[in-house]
Amino acid sequence: MDPLLRGKQAVLGAVLLDPGQLGNLDWLEARDFYRPAHQALFTALRRLRSDGHPALTAQGAVPLAWLTDTLAQAGQHVRGLTASYSHTLIAACPRPAHAPVYGRMVLEGSIHRTVAEHAARLLAVAQEDAGQAEVQGTAAQADVLAGVLEELATGWGTQPRAVATGALPITTASAEPAAAQLKDEQFLLALLVNQDGAIEEVFDWLRPQDFADPGHGQLYRCLGALHHRGEPIDPVTALWEVQRRGLLADGTLTEERLGPVLRDGAAGSAEWLGEQLLRFSVTRTAAGAALQIAAHADNRRLTPGQLISHALHALGPLDEVRARWLTATSPSDPQRRPDIGETARVQAALARSPRPAPALNTPTPDPSRGSSASVKKSRR
Repeated sequence: MDPLLRGKQAVLGAVLLDPGQLGNLDWLEARDFYRPAHQALFTALRRLRSDGHPALTAQGAVPLAWLTDTLAQAGQHVRGLTASYSHTLIAACPRPAHAPVYGRMVLEGSIHRTVAEHAARLLAVAQEDAGQAEVQGTAAQADVLAGVLEELATGWGTQPRAVATGALPITTASAEPAAAQLKDEQFLLALLVNQDGAIEEVFDWLRPQDFADPGHGQLYRCLGALHHRGEPIDPVTALWEVQRRGLLADGTLTEERLGPVLRDGAAGSAEWLGEQLLRFSVTRTAAGAALQIAAHADNRRLTPGQLISHALHALGPLDEVRARWLTATSPSDPQRRPDIGETARVQAALARSPRPAPALNTPTPDPSRGSSASVKKSRR
């Protein structure tokens, strides 16, 4: 027994029994019905109403012409409609006066189906764009989905606002990243470690979650922390930061995986590689959002308002990564982080020492620690 099908049959049966119920269903559209036969019947009923069919003003029993004319009008668009099916619809309606409630059931089902269909389209476009290293189609389809959600919210009578899921966790499976993509991530990290100032080319818009490999993302987080503190980035400081964060102890990274990154000799454009990673991040995030929205749409416990709110929330991470993509590919020159100066870098490095660091302007340096000049040289 399909409750949604029963609701669709009941609302059509209610109008066949009581033509006046059409006035209570002005907010319902033929497209809200999934089956072509039901769409044709509802369209025919609307057409007869607009033509001023005599049944609308008839007193007492509904004239038989209301049924026959409806079947004749709908039969011009679909095949297989018979008088017996109209009786099936009438039998499915317990109370014609409950037509607005039956119509609301149809609208709920339509909203769930519409959201699921557009989520499937977003997933398909994102997967296609990922194979072609493009993002334009994904961005356009995401905008279409967001617009549909706002339109559905208006039709349902709620405000379109993003709300996180509560007791309804969603699990989604993501495809394994391509080996070439992981190689690009590894090469970018090697550039950031071994090429002075390379991280400044991507620091403003590339984030750890943009890496398909979680271990690569954690390593990038380490490099970003060094850059944020104004400390130098090289194989030694990178390895020290990895060790400090326990990434070797918990198995997130291994010496074998770190070897190619810490090995000197990498040369290339960090900005270009970063844009490639960010492009894949857009399509990967879109695919994840699409899977999450599809799972929500399949959950019949969610009311249309909840479904729309959760779907908008699922699009949030995609909006964020798209904004960073626009920043990265903007033709204008990005604002660079100002140079904090060599003295500040030394102070930041010494501040992390387990022993008290001498002041850099001390006139008589401690022989056991070396002069400030020697410290600067050792930190370069």
